[in-house]
Amino acid sequence: MFKVLLLLAASMSIAYAGETEIKSTLQKKVPQIGQITQVVKSPVAGLYEVITQDHLFYTDDKAQFLLDGAIYDLKNMSNITAERSRKLFAIDFNKLPLHQAVKQVKGNGERKLAIFTDPNCGFCKRLEKELVNVDNITIYQFLYPIFPGSDEKVRNVWCSKDRSKAWDNLMLNDVMPPTGNCDTPTEQVLALGKKLKINGTPGLIFADGTSNPGYMPAAELEKALSAANR
Repeated sequence: MFKVLLLLAASMSIAYAGETEIKSTLQKKVPQIGQITQVVKSPVAGLYEVITQDHLFYTDDKAQFLLDGAIYDLKNMSNITAERSRKLFAIDFNKLPLHQAVKQVKGNGERKLAIFTDPNCGFCKRLEKELVNVDNITIYQFLYPIFPGSDEKVRNVWCSKDRSKAWDNLMLNDVMPPTGNCDTPTEQVLALGKKLKINGTPGLIFADGTSNPGYMPAAELEKALSAANR
């Protein structure tokens, strides 16, 4: 990923002519950011969103500068960039290979959540404790072994007769499942995570395609689940 805080994108000023011209100028001057799909006005006066296939940058109306960083709304104490990125780069939940995940249904199961998780991830275990307090949800646990020693635990869970119970026992009670020997979708899940740019665990994907890279307490989970089901 192209990472800078401030980059001089043009050696001299250009007359402002519109989003199309800004896009063209930046694409020529900074090709390393990848294909620019769109340039639109941001909520901040004088700044424009520069949207690539997987990242959100900002620029001025003359395309002289390119900024990579978060903009915060201090009135509402919210991260504008993070909220916008979640919508821009939403994942099509219905296209996820859900058969490669451990399915868990609680209550009526009407709300949906996919989680990329690792049995040796401390924040994943904290998340599981929060999920105990969340009802009426269907959870798809994509077992994503990126920590040392996780491969075996993932295999044993997947090869268990009751995968959901084996996962809960492991994450909530530290009870190891019996040694298993079966075909697992681990390689496919790892490839999927890489494609979706899941760089750490837990990685949450909600029904509306928005994602959250990290642990969330039950209260925040409830808000996100409700928003995703509107």
